Amino acid sequence: MHDIRAIRENPAAFDAALSRRGDQPVSGELLAMDEARRAKIQAAETAQAEANKAAKEVGAAKGRGDEAEFERLRALVAEKKQQIAALNEEAKAQDAALTARLAEIPNLPADDVPDGADEADNVEINRWGTPREIEGALEHYDIPAVKGGMDFETAAKISGARFVLLSGAVARVNRALAQFMLDVHTTDNGLTEVNTPVLVRDDAMYGTDKLPKFGDDSYRTEDGMWLIPTSEVPLTYIAAGHVIEESYLPRRYTAHSLCFRSEAGSAGRDTSGMLRQHQFEKVEMVSVTHPDQSDAEQKRMLRCAEDILERLEIPYRTVVLCTGDMGFGARRTFDIEAWLPGQNTYREISSVSTTGDFQARRMNARFKPSEGGKPQFVHTLNGSGLAVGRCLIAVLENGQQPDGSVTLPAALHPYLGGKTAISADGSLV
Repeated sequence: MHDIRAIRENPAAFDAALSRRGDQPVSGELLAMDEARRAKIQAAETAQAEANKAAKEVGAAKGRGDEAEFERLRALVAEKKQQIAALNEEAKAQDAALTARLAEIPNLPADDVPDGADEADNVEINRWGTPREIEGALEHYDIPAVKGGMDFETAAKISGARFVLLSGAVARVNRALAQFMLDVHTTDNGLTEVNTPVLVRDDAMYGTDKLPKFGDDSYRTEDGMWLIPTSEVPLTYIAAGHVIEESYLPRRYTAHSLCFRSEAGSAGRDTSGMLRQHQFEKVEMVSVTHPDQSDAEQKRMLRCAEDILERLEIPYRTVVLCTGDMGFGARRTFDIEAWLPGQNTYREISSVSTTGDFQARRMNARFKPSEGGKPQFVHTLNGSGLAVGRCLIAVLENGQQPDGSVTLPAALHPYLGGKTAISADGSLV
């Protein structure tokens, strides 16, 4: 959510920042709505002052026996009350309209975000590891060791397209990955583990900028609850409505959860295998910080996510997204892309974003400065640490061997009872 006062103070800068995203200028429209709202508020205040003045004169007219003036003033007070009520209702409606319009406008990019139209204009900032040469590399679902434990046909019979049944060794490796990520984040990275609900209310989706824009991309129950698209939603909304002490910042959370996305408008994209599913698992990271700390916190979160891939021995590259490829609520986003031999390319496995105070304004999350003064909005950040299913794909494809087996990274061995591989027949060995 944007601050109308900031737009009022520098509308040209607001429009210029939006234009970097490829959006049309809107400050004129917003300021006209704001002026109409403020005019109604001013008119209501003027009418209230007139009513107050007339109310004081009613008693004086009665005291001096001026019945005609008494009746006139009493009628005037009643008229002003009706006028004030109408003006306040109009101001309230205009305020709601302005708020709704502001909620449709994406966040402004940070100054250091590269300009660009789409993913082709993203800028690589880091690369780790050397992809192993694998002759005739297979995609995850075609690797002999995996085939028996990754069943798309039965899942489609049960739930439809873009679901999968994992079983046996593949299911165990998937579970081990999630447990490994949580252990690293809680033990080494200082995040607090939270087990979140997967059903949330409208307010939580709105406060984390998923509504109104992304309603079609999410699943809603018949009684109006939403299945979370990511645990960013409940984790971030923990701070909603609070004014916390500055000393309490930063708050750092992590959660492993199921996530649900309808993927509206994505027909034909990554439909084979596990890359793009309606139901998937993710280990999420969320930070709530002081505004002065948010840029450093984003870099810290990025390293937390990169470190997971390094421990799993998966080559990756990190890019900063250009203005045309950033998400709606982001000021800056770093994407980590894992090397997938089966596709012979890097694919996104984590996005780490700072939203500034964009989400905090929507959910009224503030902190009390230690030196005193008015409460200020916190900054919120989120990042995948990592997408479990895509990490499973990367582990399987990078570990595939000529005999059809899969060698597993050493970091997972303790979570698999000391087993080091999946044999070609699908057994942990």
